[in-house]
Amino acid sequence: MKVFLMIVLAIASIVLSASILLQSGNSAGLSGSIAGGAEQLFGKKKSKGYEAILSKVTVVCAVLFIICALVLVAIE
Repeated sequence: MKVFLMIVLAIASIVLSASILLQSGNSAGLSGSIAGGAEQLFGKKKSKGYEAILSKVTVVCAVLFIICALVLVAIE
């Protein structure tokens, strides 16, 4: 059980890192951070396509990573 969880944790961490690195940035520089908040507030975020798939994969892998890490700590 412990070995299986460690393998799942390793796979989740690799996929999580890759999905985060493949996502494009929201904005560039300081001017983008000021204007980026307004765009995010009014919903100009892409809801379909490549970005949405990467976002969902990131969330699933992050949750899986946290759950596996907590279970492994509880087992020991």
